[in-house]
Amino acid sequence: MASTNRLYFIDNIRVYLTILVLAHHMMITYAGTGMWYYNEGQQDAITRISGAWFCATNQAYFMGFFLLISAYFVPGSYDRKGARHFLKDRMVRLGIPLILFSWVINPVFVYVFFYQDIRMPFWQYFPGKYFHHSPVIGAGPLWFVEALLIFSLGYILWRLVSRPRPADPAAKHPFPGNGIIALFALFLGFAGFIVRLWHPVGWNFIPMNFQFPFFAQYVALFVVGLIAYRRNWLLALPDRTGRFWLKIAILLILLWIPLIVAGGAITDHTPFLGGRHWQSLASTLWESFLCLSMCIGLIYIFRRLFNSQGRLIKFLVPNAYTVYIIHAPVITLLAFSVRDVMLHPLLKWAALSMIAIPVCFALSALIRKLPYTDRVL
Repeated sequence: MASTNRLYFIDNIRVYLTILVLAHHMMITYAGTGMWYYNEGQQDAITRISGAWFCATNQAYFMGFFLLISAYFVPGSYDRKGARHFLKDRMVRLGIPLILFSWVINPVFVYVFFYQDIRMPFWQYFPGKYFHHSPVIGAGPLWFVEALLIFSLGYILWRLVSRPRPADPAAKHPFPGNGIIALFALFLGFAGFIVRLWHPVGWNFIPMNFQFPFFAQYVALFVVGLIAYRRNWLLALPDRTGRFWLKIAILLILLWIPLIVAGGAITDHTPFLGGRHWQSLASTLWESFLCLSMCIGLIYIFRRLFNSQGRLIKFLVPNAYTVYIIHAPVITLLAFSVRDVMLHPLLKWAALSMIAIPVCFALSALIRKLPYTDRVL
């Protein structure tokens, strides 16, 4: 059956999204459009607007898309392994990296990089000062691994209390029509707006490092991924539907600047973050429609044009997960090492991206050669 074969285009999407995460975080460094380990000074207006545009577009869809394609493989894995072995696999593949990064890599990195001058040994700093400002679990980008683990545990529970093993994925099942997709986007937009009445963008549940303003989308797309596997949606997507939503995505990306200008974000972007403002509703609707249109459009593009793998992609695919885990300290140290290089921030971002991305994949390949890492990474 097609859905059980290796879907190269999904592997390739994972590599694309991983690289995009690195570029996104480096853009935060140089355009100052969010919170990151290291930011470089004041930026000019072109840099700030370009960085905000780039990061807003990414934020609208890339982590939700990551969860969708991750969820796509969850039902089949559970079917093959059963609850016990599936749980063990999730705890090894997700739990071990989560714990190592949250309680070893990130604390050591923050201690050495940010607190070089404090007169406090690490064994005192870690249980005291570190946890006053950092998450208990899910530090840095590993919030995604934490969320995926929790969602997977929720799926196990659902399978245990529901009927016995579901049927195999349907060979033929119609992809949702454009009207259904639009209604779902409206639902996501209004759900996000409601959450942001209490928790605007920027609000973070620090103990778990969860930004709840985005979680309506994350939960919904994880569920969509589960359904997509059973109904074979990734292969059932009609080309005309893919082309239609790809055009919508391009249009929405172009509409971002008129939207923020009309909403007064040049002088005050606060109404876009949440609360009872039309700008907040417009922002969440823009995000939800762009999210679904980008997911559908990229599935169409990758399935049609990038459904094979040469030597380079075959190297990148198995290393993408490790790159995601290690990239935060790597790109931060690289950025800090060239802090005295005088370049326009956007040029510096482009140049460092071309260096940092290969470095991260090379380091991943070395790490994965260590004993027992094949069981985790």
